[in-house]
Amino acid sequence: MRTGIRRTTAAATAGLLLLTGTLPQASAQPSSTPAAARPNSVPPDLPPGTQPPADTGAPDVKYERTSKGCVESDTKSELIEYMPWGQVYLNLEQAHRFAKGKGIKIAIIDTGVDPRNPRFGGRVQGAGEYVFGNANGTDDCDGHGTEVAGVAAAAKTEGDFVGAAPEATILAIRQTSDRFEFKGDANNEKRASAGKVGTLAMAIVRAANQGARVINISLTNCSSPKGFSADDQKLQAAIRYAVDVKDAVIVTAAGNLSDQGTGCGAQNNNLDPTNVNSVSSPAWFADDVLSVGSIARSGDVSSFSVWGPWVSIAAPGEEIISVDPKGTGLTNANVTAQGVQDIKGTSFASPYVAGITALVRERFPNLKARQVMDRLKATALHPGNVSGKDNKVGFGMVNPVAALTAVLPGEAAGFTAAEPKVMSTNVTPPAGLDWPPIIVALSGIGVGGALLMLTLFIRNSLNRKRKQPA
Repeated sequence: MRTGIRRTTAAATAGLLLLTGTLPQASAQPSSTPAAARPNSVPPDLPPGTQPPADTGAPDVKYERTSKGCVESDTKSELIEYMPWGQVYLNLEQAHRFAKGKGIKIAIIDTGVDPRNPRFGGRVQGAGEYVFGNANGTDDCDGHGTEVAGVAAAAKTEGDFVGAAPEATILAIRQTSDRFEFKGDANNEKRASAGKVGTLAMAIVRAANQGARVINISLTNCSSPKGFSADDQKLQAAIRYAVDVKDAVIVTAAGNLSDQGTGCGAQNNNLDPTNVNSVSSPAWFADDVLSVGSIARSGDVSSFSVWGPWVSIAAPGEEIISVDPKGTGLTNANVTAQGVQDIKGTSFASPYVAGITALVRERFPNLKARQVMDRLKATALHPGNVSGKDNKVGFGMVNPVAALTAVLPGEAAGFTAAEPKVMSTNVTPPAGLDWPPIIVALSGIGVGGALLMLTLFIRNSLNRKRKQPA
């Protein structure tokens, strides 16, 4: 084992988790816009009056444990002494001079959050269980949710590592796990892992009703573009309810590419962004969520980060350090079926943004959810193009200090920000020039030039006369 590296055993999920099922073909399009006329990168409109799903607070089927063992720690309390590069790039130390997330609840909808790591300091609250048992979200067999929570809100103890919002409260909701399965029954198909789009929708409603000001979703349902199912509409309605009724900001991973069946199968690298190869949900509900792409240490977009017109913003998602999910120390690698791997993925870029969102909510308590989203996008480090946005990193890498300190005229009461305009780079003179003013201007230049020449002639003549002998 390398010095200073914490590893967890039993195939911990190091990247993005896939919800059971794909985006199924719907029998009818729940939108006033004809399916043929709607770009496949844009979800249908939510019909007016659509209500969010009722929250049962329980799994929708009976899951059973698989033969996979739960994640374990092999070094218990080893300390990683160097500061994560993402923490340095984001300048969290300076950002924490303005806010630390105190009084803000961040819901982590994931594989659960184990509250025993001392860096959580008793700030983890059980908030929901959709997999198994009565731990109410505080049992994490996979380790993924605990690592996500650490990036979002771990406190600084020994060493230099700290989460983005070290004083925020964590609402733990277990909604998925690949350590559980459903073998099927007369009404439901079998599932190789726990989690369903419908229970994700219920978990969002539950988090919002329990006062979460920020909801982090580090998992996705990714497939080729297909129809819009009833569960997809429930998810859309739940998101809209959380944002507009309960005033929660939803932060979600943009999605990972993968050739192992645990992510998006094809990159959206075609020239037409409205015609995509892969749809990543809930990220594609771009009008209502902050969808987060991943940035590498080099500043480039991570090779695994899924592109799309729905990407809102980006954050560090590689070489991640977080809390050891079953020990008291830190971890920067997991043992998976493919061997020892660094922790990486848009799963971990997302909680950076979720924690920073909590800082903004503490510092600007009067801003509504959509205003907070706009502030984070407006203050991001924009990509260098005309629009200040692209389909890889959205509006750019999140900038915590700017988000906490910038003065945005658009937030002032009664002030409407101007719509951004595309700059024209065409150097051809426009047709129909107004020639009379141009002629007058050119004539003035000519007269001025003549007077200047006459003045110089007279001056030179006088100088010659003065130099003649008496």
